[in-house]
Amino acid sequence: MDASTTLTNWRKSTRSTNGMNSCVEVGGAPGLAGIRDTKNRAGGTLVVSRQAFDSFITAVKADRL
Repeated sequence: MDASTTLTNWRKSTRSTNGMNSCVEVGGAPGLAGIRDTKNRAGGTLVVSRQAFDSFITAVKADRL
């Protein structure tokens, strides 16, 4: 079983609205975060450590990326 099958609680980005072409979802598992395209869920899931994902979100919110 790969890590992407254990991810649960998928949430659509609040920036994803009707008519937008760039929609993403984020799911989680203990110690992991998954990111996938809402419109192409079968297209694959990027799985990273929860720590890496939290660091990424912190950097985005601080306008460092």
